[in-house]
Amino acid sequence: EEAAAAGAGADGGATAPLLAGVAPLGYSGHRRSHAGDLHVLSAAFLFIFSAYCAAQNLQSSVNTEGDLGTVSMGILYTSFTLFAVTASPVVTWLGSKRALVVGTSGYVIFILANLVPTWYLLASELVKSSVASSNPAHIIYLTLQGTYLTSAALSHARDNNLPEGQTLGNFNGEFWGMFASTQVIGNLISLALLRDGKDRRMILIIPLIAYSGLQAAFVWAVFTKNIVTPVLGVSGVGGAMAIYGAADAVCALVAGRLTSGLHSATSIVSVGAILHAVVLFWLLLFYSPMGGLLGAAVPLFIGALWGVGDGVLHTQLSALLGLLFEDVKEAAFAQWRVWQSGAIAVIFFLSPNITLQAMLILMAIALIISFGSFLLLTLVVEKPSTTRS
Repeated sequence: EEAAAAGAGADGGATAPLLAGVAPLGYSGHRRSHAGDLHVLSAAFLFIFSAYCAAQNLQSSVNTEGDLGTVSMGILYTSFTLFAVTASPVVTWLGSKRALVVGTSGYVIFILANLVPTWYLLASELVKSSVASSNPAHIIYLTLQGTYLTSAALSHARDNNLPEGQTLGNFNGEFWGMFASTQVIGNLISLALLRDGKDRRMILIIPLIAYSGLQAAFVWAVFTKNIVTPVLGVSGVGGAMAIYGAADAVCALVAGRLTSGLHSATSIVSVGAILHAVVLFWLLLFYSPMGGLLGAAVPLFIGALWGVGDGVLHTQLSALLGLLFEDVKEAAFAQWRVWQSGAIAVIFFLSPNITLQAMLILMAIALIISFGSFLLLTLVVEKPSTTRS
């Protein structure tokens, strides 16, 4: 017990619960629970970084005078690098709980500096807040990821006789899941900024953005496991994906040169959608693994067709967002990141738990909805834009 007490003092109180005397729901019998701390910290980070990420994404669009937004972000991330060395001793000196408060302060300053859009205040407060938030940022990340979160999980595992590895996974899963949600919330707020008919345009293109994530993850998680490996073995995955990548790259180059406006983009996207539909319905209705040379060639051919569709989709989506949301392009591309990343996560979570047939049906439905929504978008846009040379 004396050794344990000495160890607790040596780590600067890293394992001391933040919510002493509070017993959260589901953890009865423990007056000092690290699980309660986890819930509070996850929620706090959700609110803090929802505001910060939204402000960061809009800097180059909102604070345009003298390029103040982009300059301040450059200073911010430069200072991240310069002050990284001092973060560890600062955390040790402050202790976990104080470091969390100090770490949060920099982000609060940064957000508050954006509330008064005048040159003097932005030039002084926003730039200063960029520097001020740099070292606290390292403090807050090091504290949560490197010390407190790990220490809390291990303490919780010991207190409740739980496996340490599983508890670490659960704690980190909840925290980083909530943290990742900040991009969703912050960017949904930025979606509200897309006015003058752009709320309607974005809503119609979001299904196609989501499908771009679904189809990419389908190749990585489902195609390689269920189509390639049974026929070519694990060693054949590399060859099949190389063909997929080559077809993707060539098609992206060709599709990019053929793009001249909304009408051409519609035609090109239609070709990609048709190719994906052919692959999906063929796999769903007719495909079965075969031996011999022909059987080995089928997965490679499927990979090539899917690569063509992927190249078409990503090239045209990028061009369309630039065409349709030129004045708010940062917010529009932020939406791409949100919905595509979320769709990729869906496939990775679903693939181990549903059959190949169910996955193919899901993909086919997603393709039909996304392509139909895209065609409706072309009708909504009254004056098709043209790309600039």
